[in-house]
Amino acid sequence: MAGDPQQAAAGGQPRGVIEPATLVAIQRATGLLRAGELVGMPTETVYGLAADALNPEAVRRIFAAKGRPADHPVIVHLPGADHLPRWAASIPRDALALANAFWPGPLTLILKRAPGVPDEVTGGQDTVGVRVPAHSVALALLQVFGSGIAAPSANRFGRISPTTAAHVQEELGGQVAMILDGGACPLGIESTIVDFSRDVPEILRPGAVTADDIARIIGRRPRVRGEAAQGVPSHEVTASTADASGTPRVSGALAAHYAPRTPLRLIDPALLAAEAAGLAAAGSRVAVLAIAVDDPGDARLTWLGASAQPSEYAHDLYASLRALDALGADFILVETPPPAPAWTAVADRLGRAAAGSGEDDET
Repeated sequence: MAGDPQQAAAGGQPRGVIEPATLVAIQRATGLLRAGELVGMPTETVYGLAADALNPEAVRRIFAAKGRPADHPVIVHLPGADHLPRWAASIPRDALALANAFWPGPLTLILKRAPGVPDEVTGGQDTVGVRVPAHSVALALLQVFGSGIAAPSANRFGRISPTTAAHVQEELGGQVAMILDGGACPLGIESTIVDFSRDVPEILRPGAVTADDIARIIGRRPRVRGEAAQGVPSHEVTASTADASGTPRVSGALAAHYAPRTPLRLIDPALLAAEAAGLAAAGSRVAVLAIAVDDPGDARLTWLGASAQPSEYAHDLYASLRALDALGADFILVETPPPAPAWTAVADRLGRAAAGSGEDDET
C-alpha cells in the first residue's frame, strides 16, 4: 500500500506531492535524491521511480516501494552518453553507434557493468542497462544531479505503468518524497532494450526503436527475443527460459507484467462484439478496448475506442487500461492488435498484461 502522504520528506515537505517541474522543484528533487529519497520522474516513455543509482540503500527503497524482486535489475538513466564509461566496462562500437543515433531517446543498452556499479542496480548480474531519456524534465534533473539515476516505472511491480504524475501519486503516494509533473508521457510505453553483452545484439524488449531502425544504423538486423525462441511470442519467454539461454534479466520481460487487476482477455476482432455480448448476457460487467470494431450500442457494455495508429494507441494504452480497470468490471476485453511490425511493442505489452491480469499484488 502507498505510504502516508502527510509524512515529511527530507527537508520537511509533505510526501507524495505533485509539483510543477520548475527549476526550484528540480533543485529540490536533486537534494532529495542526494539524501537517498525516491522521486517520481517523468520521461518520454513512462514515469520513473528515481533514486541515486550509486546509493545501494536508495535503490533498495525502490524495490521496497514497488514490491519488486531483488534480482530484477533496474535501468540507469544518464545525463549523456559521455557518462557511459562510469557504468560500462566496455562499449561495443555498434552500441556506441546506437547511442549516438537514438540518445536522448527510448533505447536502453545492456552492457557489461563497470566496477563499482551496485549489485542492487544489476540484480547481481555482470551487466547493466543504461539510457539517456528524451524528456526535458528528466534531462534537467539528470544534468543538475550529475550522475546516474535508477528509475524503473513508478508503480507496483507487475502493474500498469504510469504515464501521468497523478498515476504515480495514486499508486505510490507517500512512498515517494515528491513527484515532478512533466505532463503526460509523449510515447507511453517503455524503451526498447538491446543486449550487447553477448556475441550478437538482441532486442530483449520491443519499443519505439524497432529492429529495422537498429539495422539501418549498425548494418545488421539484431536478433529479437521472441523470434529467437522458435516462434514463441516474446511475452511467453519466461525468466527461466532467459536464464537458461544466458540472456540477461531485464526490466519488463517477465511473462506477466503491465497488468490490471481486472482479468483481461485479448479477443480477435471478428469475435469481439459477440464475446462481449455473451459475457454481458451471463451477468458479467464487461469493459472493452477496441480499435476497428464499432461500439454496438449495448448499454450493458463499457466500450472504449482506441486509435488505429500504433504510436497513438501506444501513447494512450496504459491510461486506457487504468481507466477500464477502475470501473470494477468483471472482464476487460481488448481487441487483438493487427499482426504488423508497427504493432510489435503494443502486442508485447498487451500479451504480458493479459498473462498477469486478475492477480493480487502479493502473488
